[in-house]
Amino acid sequence: MSPGTVSVPDGKYSIRQIFALSFDDYKKSACLSPEQLTAASCIMKCRTGELGNNYYQCSECGAIKIAARSCGNRNCPNCQAVNKAVWLEERKGELIDAPYFHIVGTLPHELNPLIAANKKILYELLHRSMGKSLVELSKDPKYLGASPGIMQILHTWDQQLQYHVHVHCVISGGGLTKDGKLVTLDKDASFFIPKNVVSALYRGKFMAGLKQLYDDKKLIIPDTSRKLMFPLNWQNFVDSLYSKKWNVYIKQTFNGNGNAIEYLSRYANRIAISNSRIISYTKDSVTFTYRDRKDDGKKKECTLSSSKFIRRFLQHVLPKGFQKIRYYGFLNNSRRKKNMEVIFSQQGGRKYTPRFDRTSPMDKVISAAWGSDALKCPECGKMCMEFIMSGEELGRLAVRPGMRPVSVSRHPVRARSA
Repeated sequence: MSPGTVSVPDGKYSIRQIFALSFDDYKKSACLSPEQLTAASCIMKCRTGELGNNYYQCSECGAIKIAARSCGNRNCPNCQAVNKAVWLEERKGELIDAPYFHIVGTLPHELNPLIAANKKILYELLHRSMGKSLVELSKDPKYLGASPGIMQILHTWDQQLQYHVHVHCVISGGGLTKDGKLVTLDKDASFFIPKNVVSALYRGKFMAGLKQLYDDKKLIIPDTSRKLMFPLNWQNFVDSLYSKKWNVYIKQTFNGNGNAIEYLSRYANRIAISNSRIISYTKDSVTFTYRDRKDDGKKKECTLSSSKFIRRFLQHVLPKGFQKIRYYGFLNNSRRKKNMEVIFSQQGGRKYTPRFDRTSPMDKVISAAWGSDALKCPECGKMCMEFIMSGEELGRLAVRPGMRPVSVSRHPVRARSA
């Protein structure tokens, strides 16, 4: 390892440290969006105390535990565990008794410059094109003959953080017919729609939407693609995309619905790279591990300059307000509750009551998701730690004898979302 290199054990906020060391130099020559600046700021402040602290008190011995607040930003590697647990708990109540399938749909890399310049509208178009294609085909009597439940998650990266736009879909092998009857496949059924049929319809819907955006002059044409401003060049570009086979593949088939949702939860709150993949860094370079899909998934190392690492990381920051997780079919937000009631009434009246949700106290979420040790007092060892105040309220605390700070918690307590 070269002089000046910092080797970071797993889970030591190494991405935060990379930004703290190198971001100021990077931003001097970078053109960053407000969302990217916010993400970088949150990552650098997360759990440092700059966002304040929360205080927990043992109801038995009076000891106080201090927890530095986390930023809650969806791009921060330190803030996804609780989000993942809450999302998973909510989804468990929406699973039906049917097989589930995991499908991945990608976009051709020739579209990358256009997508990067038009992230919000083209990410939206990708979601809509895949979701509507799967619903439309599923309703066809020769496939399923019913509207399934579909959860979709947008990802924009590959293992080396390069721009690779694709959507993960989990689709149920069962759904509701027009007259409200539940239809389900056998538990050992394979995916019910030929993937080449999905690919062709998905490509057609996306391209139709793309051409409409171009005709309506709603697309920003980046400098690197200026030739597309001319109609003839645009038509040639469109023709070349139609001639390509768009990649759609079945990644996993699940025998149990619980397996499907547990599997998808790995993708739901994932960011481009986790702390655990960082091997070392200096002010000038970063080395991390990746899986080489072209070489049987072998684990390899990639070294980038610090500026290139930060640039690749920040290109995956989503536009403000964009929802990367979407729902289609009987999980459509407008009719989800009613559809679930109809389905469960035909499956024995099953109902799942979540143990916690987004409004639950953080200590309750942590305790339910990871065990009661989260509430263990570091002084007396009893499971009696309770939230008592935020840092802003500290001045109003009447300190009693024996109430003393004894440790700093590593559990995330969210200050705000961004």
